Amino acid sequence: MHTQQNLNSKLKLIIVMGVSGCGKSSVGSIIAKDLGYQFIEADDYHSPASKKHMAAGKPLTDAMREPWLQCLMDIISATPQQNTVMAYSGLRRKHRQRFRELGFDTLYVHLYGEQEVVLRRMQLRKNHYMPPSLLASQYNALELPDAEPDVVTLDIGIDLQHIVERVHAVVRLIQPTPVMT
Repeated sequence: MHTQQNLNSKLKLIIVMGVSGCGKSSVGSIIAKDLGYQFIEADDYHSPASKKHMAAGKPLTDAMREPWLQCLMDIISATPQQNTVMAYSGLRRKHRQRFRELGFDTLYVHLYGEQEVVLRRMQLRKNHYMPPSLLASQYNALELPDAEPDVVTLDIGIDLQHIVERVHAVVRLIQPTPVMT
């Protein structure tokens, strides 16, 4: 039988997910720093060929995503002693499930906004391989996380600081600090 303290001592994996340009990297890196967790930027682990493919305006297929997903799971599994925040698109339900099966206490934070809002953000970005022309394909590939109990969806229509505050509130509610008796 698990006690509250044992449940809370399980390693944490917070995945900040959403389409390209929604703010995953910004939110994830702040949350990781605030919590003292390892931060993984999933985009850093795309192969050069995949980055080139996307830069040419072509969306990745599931087969092309597979080595990337396996690499991310290997990285997280290789450092099980660390709580982790990862910025990762999480477009497919079956891909999200694979991270749940790694044995961490997993929380997904889905940053969601209207396509026009995200497109404006993407048009302001500099030096990113993902062109705004691929945004529609991201929304088409996104399987909304309805009925996934470990996913909290936050609207990106507010400023970054308020999004971060909401994520912290969710983390406190779902993953409270253990009470010593």
